[in-house]
Amino acid sequence: MAYTTIDNPGLYFNTKIYTGTGSSNALTGIGFQPDWVWNKSRSATGDQALTDSVRGVTKEINSSDGSAEETVAQGLTAFGSDGFTVGSDGSYNANSTTYAAWCWKAGTTASGSTSGSGTAKTFSRSTSTTSGFSIVKYVGNATANHQFPHGLGVKPDMVWIKNLTDGTTNWQGYNSDLTATKSFKLNSTDAPATTNSVTNDVEPTATVFNLGSAGDANGNNQNHIAYLFASIQGYSKIGTYTGNGSTDGTFVYTGFKPAWLLTKRTDSSSSGNWNISDNKRDPSNVITQILFADDTQSEITASNVYDYCSNGFKVRETGAGTNASGSVYMYMAFADSPFVNSNKVPTNAR
Repeated sequence: MAYTTIDNPGLYFNTKIYTGTGSSNALTGIGFQPDWVWNKSRSATGDQALTDSVRGVTKEINSSDGSAEETVAQGLTAFGSDGFTVGSDGSYNANSTTYAAWCWKAGTTASGSTSGSGTAKTFSRSTSTTSGFSIVKYVGNATANHQFPHGLGVKPDMVWIKNLTDGTTNWQGYNSDLTATKSFKLNSTDAPATTNSVTNDVEPTATVFNLGSAGDANGNNQNHIAYLFASIQGYSKIGTYTGNGSTDGTFVYTGFKPAWLLTKRTDSSSSGNWNISDNKRDPSNVITQILFADDTQSEITASNVYDYCSNGFKVRETGAGTNASGSVYMYMAFADSPFVNSNKVPTNAR
């Protein structure tokens, strides 16, 4: 039986679904003051709008493209003790448009200098070692073996990096199952590529993430943001699974009932979208409401895609994007409730 140190995952992750008003809108009920909010319109085409407390309010980047950070005065305008406030910008709050906002808590701040090869540069961060999540803003130096400290205290399992200054760059990512020899683009359907220019082919450690010389992740004197995640028993799980091409699809054990799930095929040159589902848009099985992290399109209603189970998730469709026979998919999931809490009480199934 799996136990957890986080009996209430809602203190660190939550999804808010809401309808836009077209004017300043204070959204509450999150359960904590978020450090990272990822907004996406459901009923209309629109940017994936990512705002975090390290860069500050109104500072937006998009997972669906490689554009540089921009200031959106009517975007996310405040982080509150139980939520956040949005202005009138269409990516956040157009009148009568429906939205999903995925919110994470980090919390412990730090700043200092990077290490490794080349000229040391500055960094600042917000980190939760309890929930295995860190937001790090750093300045690149274009030198392989440049390192920034992430603060997690354990090796991260998933890392997403974006150059904030250069709008011609792509997101770059690391997944521990794929190893540091592979990098992937969050803003693209491309399969992970073999390269040493992003991670320098060096696995991250419990203290630092190692960078190659690529401008996407280490542009000289340019600002970058990194989101780092470590699997935490009973709260989060990052890994890979193999599809079987059947409606009685692969079951993936996570040790908790999922609240949010991201999946991506890894083994095809045109391997499909980054699929996002959650328990607020689909409060009961089967999961059918999907948004794409790499695309601006509105929410789609798919055929049966997943079941969220008390201890993991099960794939329920045969499509190539989630369950091609023999294909490998990476995933990242966050908990609604642990399978068994610290008092040895099991969770209810959906």
